[in-house]
Amino acid sequence: MNIEERIRLSETRIFKAVFPNTTNHYDTLFGGTAMHLMDEVAFITATRFSRQRMVTVSSDRIDFKRPIPHGTIIELVGRVTYLGNTSLKVRVDIYIEQMYSEGREKAITGDFTFVAINEEKKPVKIS
Repeated sequence: MNIEERIRLSETRIFKAVFPNTTNHYDTLFGGTAMHLMDEVAFITATRFSRQRMVTVSSDRIDFKRPIPHGTIIELVGRVTYLGNTSLKVRVDIYIEQMYSEGREKAITGDFTFVAINEEKKPVKIS
């Protein structure tokens, strides 16, 4: 299987409802919760791509473009964007969908870097 096919097959999509217990005092998704969900999707994407032990080594940039109000549905989409020897990068986008109307818009984008490790927690080549 070639790299493009592995990237396509490892793309990860998760949907969540934004409930009041995940929002801040502005009734929008708490930034820390968004980052937690993004790192989880990025980890799943990296693991599905490599099928190796992966650890997060950095979140390179997270852009909060739109607030995410409670009572909406969000879709998190993770996709591998870079492959090195022992590391890879995953871009995660969060899209907002209203529950009772059509349309969606991108709200948050972030890039995460992962490293493949062995049982001794030492970096290893991504195969």
